[in-house]
Amino acid sequence: MSDLAELPVRDDLRGQHPYGAPQLDVPIRLNVNENPYPPSEALVADVAAAAGAAARGLNRYPDRDAEELRADLAAYLAGEAGVDLQPQQLWAANGSNEVMLQLLQAFGGPGRTALAFTPTYSMYPEYCRDTFTRYVTEPRAGDFSLDPARAAESVLAHQPDVVLLASPNNPTGTALPLATVRAVLATAPGMVVVDEAYAEFRRPGTPSALALLAEHPRLVVTRTMSKAFGLAGARVGYLAAGPAVVSAVQLVRLPYHLSAVTQAVARAALRHTGALAAQVATLRAERDALVQWLREKGFDVADSDANFVLFGRFPDRHAVWQRLLGQGVLIRETGPDGWLRVSVGTPEENAAFRAALEECR
Repeated sequence: MSDLAELPVRDDLRGQHPYGAPQLDVPIRLNVNENPYPPSEALVADVAAAAGAAARGLNRYPDRDAEELRADLAAYLAGEAGVDLQPQQLWAANGSNEVMLQLLQAFGGPGRTALAFTPTYSMYPEYCRDTFTRYVTEPRAGDFSLDPARAAESVLAHQPDVVLLASPNNPTGTALPLATVRAVLATAPGMVVVDEAYAEFRRPGTPSALALLAEHPRLVVTRTMSKAFGLAGARVGYLAAGPAVVSAVQLVRLPYHLSAVTQAVARAALRHTGALAAQVATLRAERDALVQWLREKGFDVADSDANFVLFGRFPDRHAVWQRLLGQGVLIRETGPDGWLRVSVGTPEENAAFRAALEECR
């Protein structure tokens, strides 16, 4: 049998490795920014009933435009971010990963360029590779912030067709001030995508780019239900933008890309927003306590508006990661050299991480 090297795979894929964090069976898993709390029994019952109802019609294709889900998402954002959006301004897909890929399919492509600011989400170059979009980057400041003037200069220098701004940023947790987003919007010749996968975890007073949608037709804000809603296993992401952007994405989406069961599960979760918001508040408090503890122990810690914390600096971060793993605690070896990222877990999981880290010093 042939192995991969013997197949006529695309040249730009040769020597590449699939994206993915280690999936290891250990007691404490704090490496992929999941919500550590499983769905409540009330949500499980609602999901089961909704999935059962959807199952009765599985001989038919799902609503290919997910119109009811999009209406529910518009209502959710009105409450969460105080923005008045119409369902035709929302679009949903299999995780925010598929949403981002669709955006690059529609607005990137051969001869086009996407600009990001590093360190940032490691999937961005892969979206670009898969859509034959040229990927260029500029560095963030030493504290991982992004100054409005510096961002605008980078846009003017590269003239990108798409600008990718993560806020809060992964892996640093850094949120962008609206002044930076405005500066990019004022200079960008193409689309500006603000990736707000962790938006629900931002600290009070930290604004969302959703507030700018009404005045900027080339702005797109992406979100996910994987984190705050604890639906990583359901794979639901979405974007908010002008109706014309949604029309463009519909040109490249696969037929019936979002199953009837997935749509039903997402709508069920949206009916439990209040309980899930309380859970998010708990995780925010745990995050802030973890940041404070790490700083008290002498670590460098990036300010975080997400459900994870980037900390360092280690002469040999892999050795620290390995020692933590040996104690049953899995975190993520990612970001700039010398730094590690830990997801915020339950109080018990966070205590186990702290105890294990103490043993590694």
